[in-house]
Amino acid sequence: MIFENATRLTSKEEFVEKILIYIRLVEVIAERDKIIIPQTPTTSKEVVKELQDMGVIEEETELTDLKRVVGNEYTRFISSVAFYITHKQLYGDYLDRLNNKKRKEIQAKEAKSKNPKMVDFFAGAGGLSCGFVQAGFRVCFANDFEDVCVRTFRFNHPELPSKNVLKEDIRKIVDNIEDFVDEDVDIVVGGPPCQSFSSANQRRIIDDPRNELYKYYIEAIKKLCPKFVVMENVKGMLSVASQVVEDYKSIRIEKNGKEYSYDVSYRLLNSVNFGVAQSRERLIYLAIRNDVIDSKRITPEILFQKIEKACEKNPHYNLQAALEYIKPLDAPRIKGLTEVDDEKTGMKIDVNTYDSCGNPYLASINAGREIPYVFNHKARYCSDVNYEIFKRLGQGEDATNPKIADIMPYARRNGIFKDKYFKLYADRPCRTITAHLKMDCLSHIHPFQIRSITPREAARVQSFPDDYLFLGAYLKTYMQIGNAVPVLMAKQIANIIKKYL
Repeated sequence: MIFENATRLTSKEEFVEKILIYIRLVEVIAERDKIIIPQTPTTSKEVVKELQDMGVIEEETELTDLKRVVGNEYTRFISSVAFYITHKQLYGDYLDRLNNKKRKEIQAKEAKSKNPKMVDFFAGAGGLSCGFVQAGFRVCFANDFEDVCVRTFRFNHPELPSKNVLKEDIRKIVDNIEDFVDEDVDIVVGGPPCQSFSSANQRRIIDDPRNELYKYYIEAIKKLCPKFVVMENVKGMLSVASQVVEDYKSIRIEKNGKEYSYDVSYRLLNSVNFGVAQSRERLIYLAIRNDVIDSKRITPEILFQKIEKACEKNPHYNLQAALEYIKPLDAPRIKGLTEVDDEKTGMKIDVNTYDSCGNPYLASINAGREIPYVFNHKARYCSDVNYEIFKRLGQGEDATNPKIADIMPYARRNGIFKDKYFKLYADRPCRTITAHLKMDCLSHIHPFQIRSITPREAARVQSFPDDYLFLGAYLKTYMQIGNAVPVLMAKQIANIIKKYL
């Protein structure tokens, strides 16, 4: 479940983060309707019942422990709960993700669905899963090694029990994967990290120890025997593509008296062709089990042809489409304020006064829904030198531009740091969003405002809906977003595969 009991916490930090998310969600909806939340330090029976449903306490006697854990935010939290109870008509299902009882109801309904079942390894913050769920798939298990990614995945996927989103090394679970996945799986998806492609002339470079996790992904496929496999990776993996094909085609699985094998193919696909406001090339492998190939008369090559054919109907969007209908922000000019909510520099959770579907791109990523709040729209600290560089550069100009020669801090190494600074074009698809943005965002300067792009703007470029919340420290939100598969890209691949399930 999303909440642990306040008396038996494994992570106080995670617990308090979710309490603060609850508070802010209640506050922004009240702010939107211009209602002031009265401060109510006392707990009624209705409040206690709601706290029990949320899962933060089991007995009223545990309120003392809750107060100790939440600290100075206790009154604010209790007041938010009391306000929600008396104004439920304002909130709809906005708070369901933060309520253990509601999540159980969602999960019980999902368990009865006949949607095709999927497993997501190296799931990260959940870009692939988000797209597949939008296409009508049901995630039955997800795994990642990064704690903050698991927290983000759990929050945004209330249909999946938290225990089924496992923080663990795949090497430790693959041998007993049946302990976590106890049903037949239609599809396995994932992007195993592969770090060594520089010596492609060497025989079996894919066997480099740095690519060990890829091997365990193959072992997981052998264990689960899915009908389909989708594997996503960086363009550099092209140098070992033939070896990857060899690995898939060598799979032999004995199950229920039958032998299963796979055919596989690959394509370098660009997210811009999937209606994503970003030029992002990714290598996609599709594998299909032999019995499905025979019964459905489908091959990986035919699937790719159908995917590419479907893409011909998609509009192409530029960066400006992703940056419209969102609050303009100033960059913080004092260090240490990145985690501090502020009216001018942005907030982790803020009221949305704009149209969530103000243009066709936003309507596409938000599925036509009006979303009354916006997540992770907070500007990043900007030094005096960088502020001046941001101000001087025009769209499409980089670190070598003479406008900034007198203040360029890396001028002597422009050959290496040519793209260290880059102001994005508004009228073109955004350049690739990467995990490096957690280090700095100098390569992704906003085309109109004197700052780099925010995590929410990066998430929009990656086609995440505006109500997909990235948990954890501010800089780690960039990492989660940069490592993700664009949601619309995943969704459209899923739509094609689903026709054969």
